[in-house]
Amino acid sequence: MSTNRREFLRGGAFAALGLALPFRGKSSLIEEFARFKNIPQFGIQLWTVKEDLAANAKDTLKKLSADGYKLIESFEGSKGMFWGMKNTEFKKYMDDLGMNIVSSHANNTVDFERKAAEAAEIGMKYLICPYKGPQKSIDDFKKFADEFNKSGEICKKNGIRFAYHNHDYSFKPMNGEVPQTVMMNNTDKNLVDFEMDIYWVVAAGEDPKAWFKKHPGRFKLCHIKDLAKVNNKDGHESVQIGKGTIDFASILKVAAANGMKYHIIEQEAFTGTNPLESAEADAKYLKTFNY
Repeated sequence: MSTNRREFLRGGAFAALGLALPFRGKSSLIEEFARFKNIPQFGIQLWTVKEDLAANAKDTLKKLSADGYKLIESFEGSKGMFWGMKNTEFKKYMDDLGMNIVSSHANNTVDFERKAAEAAEIGMKYLICPYKGPQKSIDDFKKFADEFNKSGEICKKNGIRFAYHNHDYSFKPMNGEVPQTVMMNNTDKNLVDFEMDIYWVVAAGEDPKAWFKKHPGRFKLCHIKDLAKVNNKDGHESVQIGKGTIDFASILKVAAANGMKYHIIEQEAFTGTNPLESAEADAKYLKTFNY
C-alpha cells in the first residue's frame, strides 16, 4: 500500500472516530490524534556512510542534511570524530547545514579528557563507548562499570554526559549473571546513561520494551536499525528501516514513556543498495513514521 493511500485511510479513520466519539469538548478528538506521535527530530550514526565520509566528508554531510537528518552521531574514524576538521570548524559546518552533532562514539580509554572538552566546547551532549566485546569473565564487565563511572565523571566535569552502546554479547548470561544488568546496576545513574541499539537487543533474543521498563530513565539514546532474518553464519542482517522484522511502533512508544530522548538511525549491511541510498530511504521512512 502506498504511503499516500495509507495516510488517506488513516485520516478517514480519524474523521470517523471523531464523529463516533461522544462530545466532551474540544479536547476529545485532539486527544485521539495525540495518541500517534511522530519522531520530531532523528539523527544518523555516521558509521552508516563511513566510506562516503572518508572520500568526501563535507559533501556526504550535505547530502544527509538534504535527506532531512537534523542530528548527527559521529564516531572516531581515521580522521577523528570531526572528520579532519577542528571541532569548532565542524560545528560551524553543521550550523550552516541546519544540523547538530549531538553525540559521538569514542574510545574512552585514550585521551578522554581532551575529547570531552572538545565535545563540550561545541555543545555536544554525549560521548559514548561503542564496544567492549565478549569477555571471559563477568568480573570484566564489573570492571567496565567502574571505568564507565570514571568516564562519566570526566564528562560531567565538562558539562556533558557519558553513555555505553550495547551489542548482543552483553545480553548473554555469564556465570548466572547478565553483563548488561551488571553494567547498569554498577554504574552511577548520575554519571552514566545507555544507548540502546534496538537491533542488537532483538538479535540477542531479548525484548527492548522490557529493558526500558526495568530501567526507566537509563536509556537516553537509541539506535533504530531494522533486522532481517537471513541464512548467514550470524542469522541476522541490518536492512532498511521498515523492511525488517522489528516492531518499532510499539517499542518506541514504551521508550518515550521511559525517558528516550535521541533517535539515531544506523545501518551496517547493504543488500542491493548503497549506504547513501539507504540513508535517504531510512530518512523518508521516519518522516512519515509514527507510534
